[in-house]
Amino acid sequence: MTRWTPLDIAIFALLTLVWGTTWAAIRVGLAGIPPLTGVALRFGIAAAALLPIALLRRVRFGRTRRERLLWVGNGLSTFVVSYVVVYWAEQWVPSGLAALIFSTYPLFVALQAHLLVPGERLTLPGIAGVLVGFAGVALLYSGELAVPGETRAATAGLVLLLSPFFSALGSVMVKRWGGDVDPLSLTIVPMAIAAAIVGAMALAWERDRPLLLDTRSVAALLYLALAGSALTFTLWFRLLARVEATRASMIAYTVPVVAVLVGVLALGEPFTWQVAAGAALVLAGTGLVLRRRGSRLPAAKTFHEG
Repeated sequence: MTRWTPLDIAIFALLTLVWGTTWAAIRVGLAGIPPLTGVALRFGIAAAALLPIALLRRVRFGRTRRERLLWVGNGLSTFVVSYVVVYWAEQWVPSGLAALIFSTYPLFVALQAHLLVPGERLTLPGIAGVLVGFAGVALLYSGELAVPGETRAATAGLVLLLSPFFSALGSVMVKRWGGDVDPLSLTIVPMAIAAAIVGAMALAWERDRPLLLDTRSVAALLYLALAGSALTFTLWFRLLARVEATRASMIAYTVPVVAVLVGVLALGEPFTWQVAAGAALVLAGTGLVLRRRGSRLPAAKTFHEG
């Protein structure tokens, strides 16, 4: 089992804080920018912002066929399918609830890593942590999806489960086959692929929808592109190269706690006893999985600057 360094912990905390606020930022941006257009612009800007850094660092892109296949697989799973689903669903699903539904991500990672990543076998403490955390997630949003007459929100909430499934698939592919690939390569090219594919989708299906580039929408877009994508995904793939995929995936349990608080304080989303009790279970599940024993995955090659 790879020991977490202080830098790993700091990266985990930063990712939690930034990704915890992106759910509300998506909701804000959707007020002026249609979902497909928002996804395409977000990842196009993020890829363009990271490319000069990669060139300065002399990152070599596409050195192997495996790396090029990872571009496609990661681009389609992590960025295209996952984010198109999230942006579409958040037209009806509150931001905090969307983040909570996404918290099923560790369960999908644990199951997929068990099958695809040597040394990442499910253990009893790991299973217990995932189940406790999932129980917290269920408690957090059970009341929201049961509101009479809100069929669109309920349907969108169910479709939203596709996002954590495909994000988990992307993370497991990177963990299994991308340990020696520069994180910037695994971030820039898949984002550019997503921008191109989703941009074409937007031209086909959103050409008649209004585009309002006011201060709030543009600010949300830039925050999502630069902080929520360019910075965070580079750090995420660096972290994933060092630690077990199942343990790193527990960020999907800490992010919703921040997302719920931001939704309550900034967007006026409801705070109930289910939110308080569910958040406590989420944190308990996170603690169980982060302290689990039994994984013998050797340390992957670590990305070094310079």
